[in-house]
Amino acid sequence: MATLTILNYPDPRLHTVAKPVKEVNAEISRLIADMAETMYAAPGIGLAATQVDQHIQLIIIDTSKEQNDLLVLINPKIVVKSGLQDFEEGCLSVPGVYEMVSRAEKITVEALDKQGKKFKLNAEGLLAVCIQHEMDHLLGKVFVEYLSPLKRNRIKTKMVKLQRDR
Repeated sequence: MATLTILNYPDPRLHTVAKPVKEVNAEISRLIADMAETMYAAPGIGLAATQVDQHIQLIIIDTSKEQNDLLVLINPKIVVKSGLQDFEEGCLSVPGVYEMVSRAEKITVEALDKQGKKFKLNAEGLLAVCIQHEMDHLLGKVFVEYLSPLKRNRIKTKMVKLQRDR
């Protein structure tokens, strides 16, 4: 396993639309393991393949306190959305920034698991927010794009300055 480099906003690669995974194979399994190691080390609760410069439809999530309940979603599709909730979100690609975002309160998602088996999951609360947030990455969207242009520009300036100062 290896810790991968997480792309930071406003890196243009974060706006790449991910392609579906054609086959769940050893390469995908290795990427899942590396992404999990990267996410736990960060530390974070979700990571999309896009964030580690792999432009395929793969996300991992673990909202457990113990960090021992890894959820893998390959080629995820939201099939049902209901309600609305505001949640303070952060992102490993936008370190240190937390903002309120409105998303569906409850969702049903269909995806493939890490063995390539199709499954359906009903999610609400933090898990629903996390799935929607990570799925946005697969569409080339970062959560700050839900914010006002003024806030987004402030965050972009801050991120560029942080990268320059490293």
